[in-house]
Amino acid sequence: MLASDFGVGQVVLSLLWFFLFFLWIMLVFHVVGDIFRSHDLSGGGKALWLLLVIFFPYLGIFVYLVARGTKMHEHDMQTMQANEAAARAYIQQAAGTSGSAADELARLADLKEKGVIDDAEFAKMKAKVVG
Repeated sequence: MLASDFGVGQVVLSLLWFFLFFLWIMLVFHVVGDIFRSHDLSGGGKALWLLLVIFFPYLGIFVYLVARGTKMHEHDMQTMQANEAAARAYIQQAAGTSGSAADELARLADLKEKGVIDDAEFAKMKAKVVG
């Protein structure tokens, strides 16, 4: 009997409410995370924002987004840039191309002097580094 009363419209409405609730939870976590990672806020400021978000969640989130939305964006951009730089450094280190072309040529010349590589290998690797 209950299944027959629960139509397609009810399912769509329930999914919409679930989606909005999930979106709200993500927004709360993002704002609270931004409160804790803000270096420009003092400890008291962080506590006041956190209390506002906890005791008046809808109003607190809305006021925080209006008052500190640009700072929130700046913090996200700084985090993304730091992560990108760390990933790029790791990839260059793992690939063995962490230095500049001059450093790479000096390393190749050192390997040639020690006899590890011959003239043909040196020329091939030099062309690869330069070109």
